[in-house]
Amino acid sequence: MTLKIHVIPEKNLYLPEPNPFSFGNPDNPPVQPPFWSAENWLQTRFHFSFAEYDNPSNETFGVLRVMNDDLVQPERGFATHAHRDMEIITYVVSGELTHEDSMGNAETLQRGSVQYMTAGTGVEHSEHNRSEDTPMRCIQTWILPKEYGLKPNYGSYSNPGGIKVGDSAWENTLKHLASSVDNKAEDIVAPVRINQDVDCYAAELELGAQVLLELPKGRMAYMLCIEGAVSVASESMTSSTSPVCSGQHFDVQKHDGCEITGTGGAISITATETESTENGDLAHVLLFTMATAPNAGRSDSHK
Repeated sequence: MTLKIHVIPEKNLYLPEPNPFSFGNPDNPPVQPPFWSAENWLQTRFHFSFAEYDNPSNETFGVLRVMNDDLVQPERGFATHAHRDMEIITYVVSGELTHEDSMGNAETLQRGSVQYMTAGTGVEHSEHNRSEDTPMRCIQTWILPKEYGLKPNYGSYSNPGGIKVGDSAWENTLKHLASSVDNKAEDIVAPVRINQDVDCYAAELELGAQVLLELPKGRMAYMLCIEGAVSVASESMTSSTSPVCSGQHFDVQKHDGCEITGTGGAISITATETESTENGDLAHVLLFTMATAPNAGRSDSHK
């Protein structure tokens, strides 16, 4: 078995600056508060074509349709809007995310928590950062459903404050967050179930710590380095001329994406740099595995 690894550097992501009025927010203030360094209310990075970003070479990665890395200014957010026929997973990185929807759900989630929604026949929701002085960061992913016209559904896995460094049960482990509703409970232990053959994992790693993932034949993966930096390697990895490849591993920096395709094998993810987070000095990754799709991956400048 052989794995093929391609790093998507941050410079190849799309960084929009949406008008605050488009999402029901007041105008950007003439002078930003001290805890906010950008001119715009939202700092976001699109990993795939979305909204005004239209790139035919980068529309999906298998059934993974959208991955948006959002940093939201305090007292701002996304006013009520509609979705349909999509499985949506949102992973909270820092701050607090407040959700409300047309099904009557309302809650606030913190670091390490997962929100999931089957949009199905149609749902309306809003997502806000209600804090007065703390930015909120979350990773929103859209996954194509196994079928259309499903009944709308919402749920969450609440992990207040995330897993703390020093918690021997969880530190430096690959946490299985989401899996398919079709998987048997005795085979897969994941708190979130969605209507697609996708598995979602997260890991918070101290410097030098390593986690392993076995990627079976017929599966591929997309990874985001959320915080810090990691190296990704496999004994079955193909050679590469990529400038981010050092010897037998690939260096993945904060905000970089990483495509992992091929015929299967074991992947190691090792923390090479950490940064100060709500849970201590860590590197942090989010990873989705799914069925292999023909011609998956970007066909533009990163290859």
